[in-house]
Amino acid sequence: MTAGLIRWSVANRGMVLFGAAVLLFLGINVVTNTPVDALPDLSDVQVIIRTSYPGQAPGLVEDRITYPLSRAMLTVPKTSAVRGFSSFGDSFVYIIFEDGTDLYWARSRVLENLSRVASELPAEASPSLGPDATGVGWIFEYALVDRTGGSDLAELRALQDWFLRFELSGLPGVSEVASVGGVVREWQVVPDPVLLSRHGITLEMVLDKIGKNNREAGGSVMEQAGAEYMIRATGYLKSVEDFKKIALMTTPEGIPVYLEDVATINFGPEMRRGIADLNGEGEVAGAVVLMRNGENARRVIASVKEKLESLKSSLPPGVEIVTVYDRSKLIDGAIRHLSTKLVEEFAVVAITCAVFLLHLRSSFVAILTLPLGLLVSFVVMRFQGVTANIMSLGGLAIAIGTMVDASIVMVENLHKKIEKHRRENPDEPFDAALHWKLVTEASLEVGPAIFVSLLVITMSFIPVFSLRGQEGRLFSPLAYTKTYAMAGAAFLSVTLIPVLMGYLIRGRVPSENKNPVNRFLIAIYRPFLNLALKKPLLTLVFAVMVAVGGLYPLSRLGGEFLPRMDEGDLLYM
Repeated sequence: MTAGLIRWSVANRGMVLFGAAVLLFLGINVVTNTPVDALPDLSDVQVIIRTSYPGQAPGLVEDRITYPLSRAMLTVPKTSAVRGFSSFGDSFVYIIFEDGTDLYWARSRVLENLSRVASELPAEASPSLGPDATGVGWIFEYALVDRTGGSDLAELRALQDWFLRFELSGLPGVSEVASVGGVVREWQVVPDPVLLSRHGITLEMVLDKIGKNNREAGGSVMEQAGAEYMIRATGYLKSVEDFKKIALMTTPEGIPVYLEDVATINFGPEMRRGIADLNGEGEVAGAVVLMRNGENARRVIASVKEKLESLKSSLPPGVEIVTVYDRSKLIDGAIRHLSTKLVEEFAVVAITCAVFLLHLRSSFVAILTLPLGLLVSFVVMRFQGVTANIMSLGGLAIAIGTMVDASIVMVENLHKKIEKHRRENPDEPFDAALHWKLVTEASLEVGPAIFVSLLVITMSFIPVFSLRGQEGRLFSPLAYTKTYAMAGAAFLSVTLIPVLMGYLIRGRVPSENKNPVNRFLIAIYRPFLNLALKKPLLTLVFAVMVAVGGLYPLSRLGGEFLPRMDEGDLLYM
C-alpha cells in the first residue's frame, strides 16, 4: 500500500502540490484563530452554587442551606465529589464532575436539581450559579485610582459597579466582572430596641413597612378627552427624609409613629470583609475579569483592554484605570519563547542538511515539509479544541527532531542513487524521465520503512493518554500535538517528499566522499564500529554494565510533578 501511494504521488505530482497548497492555506487560517493560553487548564469540571442567607450564623447556614443542597446534588449524573462550605451569611456548594464532562451540560443538570430542592430552602435564601469560568479564568485585573482626591472609595466603587462592569460584561468571552475593594453605599436603618418595645413594634413590622413604602404600583388607564392616561403610583425611597417619614403604626390617641421615632437612618458604607490596596499607596476599587470556559484568552484580554481604553474618556476628571494583572504578557512570552525555539530548530535543520549534503536545494525538502507537518497538527488541534499553550507547542518542538529524519534519509538515498547511476553510466543522457525514475526507485527503497518507523514513534506517546486527573490535563496536549505532527510527517514522507525531491534535487549532486565533514566523522566512528563487530560479547557486557551502573544515580535523582518555571510574571495577592 505504501509503495502504491509513493508511485501514485510521483505520477500525480500536480495534485499532490495542490493538496499541499490547500493544507498550507487551511493551516495558516487555523493557526491565526487557534485559542492561545500560557498553560493548559488543569482545573476540574465544576459548578458552584452560591446561596446568600443574610445575617445568619454559619451553623444555621450549614443546617438550612448547605446540607440540603449538598444532599440534592449527590444525585446529579457524572458527579465525582460534592463539597459544601458555610460562612457568615453565605453558603457555597462545589459540584465536581468526571473528566470530559461538558461544562454547560453539567450546569443544566445542576439547575434541574436546584429547582427541585428550592422549596426546602428558606424564603430569604437566594441561590445562584457561579460564572461559567474555570480555575484559570482569572485573566485580567484593574484598579480605579484617583490621585487628585476628587473621588472617594464609595464613588470609585459605584463607578465600577454601575458603569465599567456593565460595559465589560457584554464583551464576547467575558463570563463575569467581579468587583473588589472600595466601599458599597447603602441605606442603614438602626432600630432602638427600647423604643420598639415601648410602642410594641417588632422588627418584622419595620421590615414590612419599609418594603411596602419602597415600590411602584400600576393603576390601569383613564380615558379623558379622547386620550388614554396611564396611572401609576411611584413610591421609591430616594432620601433619608423619605425613610424618616415611613409610618409604622398609629397610637390609640391617633398619633402616628414614624420610623425616625424608633430608629436612626443613615446613608453610609456597607460592612466590609476585606480591602484592596495598590502597591502600598492606599485603598482602591477595581475588578477581576473572568473568561468564559474554552475562549481564546489573548483575544478576550485584547477586547477588554480596547474597551477600557475607549471608556477612559467617560471617567470623571482625575480617575484613571491602572492595569494590575494582564495574563497576555505571560501568554505572549511563552508563545514567543517557543516560536523562537521552533525557528532555531528550522535553522539547525537547514544548516545540517546543507553541511552534510553540500547541496542547498536538498535542504529545502526538509524545510518545506516540516511546517506542513506542524500545520497538520494545528488543524487537528483546532477541531479537537486543544489550545495553543506551552505544553502543546512543546510537543511540536519535540516532534521536529524526529520528523526531519524522513526527509533527510530519503534525500540522502536519492543522492546515492544519482551518484551511482552517473558513475556506472557516464555517457547516458540524464533526462527528466530518468530523473523521476530514480526519484521513484529511491523513495520505494526507504519510504515504506520510514513510514512504519514514524508510525512506531507516533505510537510511543499513547501511554500518556492513559493519564487521568491533573496529570492527564497537563500532558495530554503535548502528547496530542506530537502524535498528530508525527502522523502528518509519516503521511507526507510517502506523498509530498518524493515530489519535492524530484523538483528540487537537480543538477550536480556532490559525492559523499568529497565532503570533508563526512570523511572526518567516518574516520572517528569507523574504528569503534569495527571493534564492536569484532568483539560482540564484550560490547554487550559493556552495555549491560553501563545500564546497571546508572541505576544507583537514577534512584538518587528524586522527582517532582513539574520543573521549576520562571515565567517572568508576578501577581501579589
